[in-house]
Amino acid sequence: MPPLREVLYISLLATDQSTTVVGQIVAVSRARNLRDGITGLLVFDGMRFCQHFEGPPEAVQALLARLAADPRHVELRVLYDGELTQRRYQRFEMGLADVDDREDLGDVNALRGIAALEYFIALRSRFDISG
Repeated sequence: MPPLREVLYISLLATDQSTTVVGQIVAVSRARNLRDGITGLLVFDGMRFCQHFEGPPEAVQALLARLAADPRHVELRVLYDGELTQRRYQRFEMGLADVDDREDLGDVNALRGIAALEYFIALRSRFDISG
């Protein structure tokens, strides 16, 4: 099996954007991610995006470059970036979870590296995921 790469990042919704942009982002992303072999989860708390995604290294790098250039969010910070031997997401190209508790993503934001990744993965069971 070829190697996979996974990335966890956090960013803020740009001040000139409405929260309705999230649905538009997911609608476009699902088709593109299916084509590119990327799976993952986008969590939005009304203010912050936190996304964990995985796939072939080249596709993950291209997605990261598109995200960094996207003006709909600002202050993008990669919390974790590493190799992966087996996918963590099997069910969907991009799941979406809206969360009301802003402390969850605030806590993720305070962490780095594997600690951030492990904390985010532990939170997943609490998210209401639409996929």
